[in-house]
Amino acid sequence: QVQLVESGGGLVQAGGSLRLSCAASGSIIDINVMSWYRQAPGKQRELVAAITSGGSPNYADSVRGRFTISRENAKNTVYLQMNSLKPEDTAVYYCKAWKAVLGDYWGEGTLVTVSS
Repeated sequence: QVQLVESGGGLVQAGGSLRLSCAASGSIIDINVMSWYRQAPGKQRELVAAITSGGSPNYADSVRGRFTISRENAKNTVYLQMNSLKPEDTAVYYCKAWKAVLGDYWGEGTLVTVSS
């Protein structure tokens, strides 16, 4: 089992920044990919960014150039630095861990609200 706890959400004005954290615990040694997803009201959950165990990142087109995903292995933590935030970035942000054999593990989410 993998436990994921997100933190860092909150209310910010458009153009501002936030950094989300996702702390992983439990059976984390064979996690292949860590990702951030988001779900806005009335919309489907969508992938925001992902990072492999080797450190290779990928981003959704809507956030590329504004968001940065990183990981700190010593702390078993993945971060999402969000800059130049827009009202359309408002959503609940979820952390996900993926293992090739066992599948997905999700955190409970953290709310990000961007005011115009």
